[in-house]
Amino acid sequence: MTPGDRRHLLILGGTTEARALAAALDATLAAALDGRPGLRVTSSLAGRVARPRLPAGEVRIGGFGGAEGLADWLRAERVDAVVDATHPFAAVMSGNAAAAAAATGVPLLALRRPGWSAVPGDDWHRVPSLDAAAALLPALGRRILLTSGRQGIAAFAHLDGLHFVARSVDPPEPPLPAALDVLLDRGPFTLDGERAVLREHRIDVVVTKDSGGAATAPKLTAARELGLPVVVVDRPPLPAGVPVAASVPEVLERLAEQGLIGR
Repeated sequence: MTPGDRRHLLILGGTTEARALAAALDATLAAALDGRPGLRVTSSLAGRVARPRLPAGEVRIGGFGGAEGLADWLRAERVDAVVDATHPFAAVMSGNAAAAAAATGVPLLALRRPGWSAVPGDDWHRVPSLDAAAALLPALGRRILLTSGRQGIAAFAHLDGLHFVARSVDPPEPPLPAALDVLLDRGPFTLDGERAVLREHRIDVVVTKDSGGAATAPKLTAARELGLPVVVVDRPPLPAGVPVAASVPEVLERLAEQGLIGR
């Protein structure tokens, strides 16, 4: 079998689910192919994290140059299908993926973990954007835990009189709030650890994006236990017409339906 015989799947990754999908496909490819053509899997990472967790298999790091650059890459690399498993808030990349798929005719599937839902005892304030979250904060508290990612901290830079504790994987860049402590850390986080952060920093408001998943959910439980308000930023919508799978097994089933992998 020559490289040209293989089908090619591109995973737009960077999430836990993207790594799980790459690992599942790597295990599938290690099994007998039963005479079927092989599958080449490429995971693409944006390169915004200094030391990313690399998935199994072939990896490329860096942007494509917008929707047109991605379309050119899909043609040049003879990609047969794309799975958009980027972060639920990576709206620009998801938009580029949808445009490139439409331009090339390559099938596109979005892998999105379900968002979080409030339970009894939660004091959630849902907002459509980080700017809306910033506008709401002065009425809710004075010591804020920001878990919206380092690129979102700039939305709060203009707020005086509030003290922010921002958690991110890499150090944030200006503009930044005048009163800011930075916690460099990455999930998964534990409930005991989140309780400690809220108490040690005397947090009275938590700000988070509705990322979903278990890795960063313990802060919501800790905030509920302490009776703290949580400002939850809603996800941006996916581009119209893009089919969605909620789990890795569902993606694998869709890929099997396309004949890219065996059942």
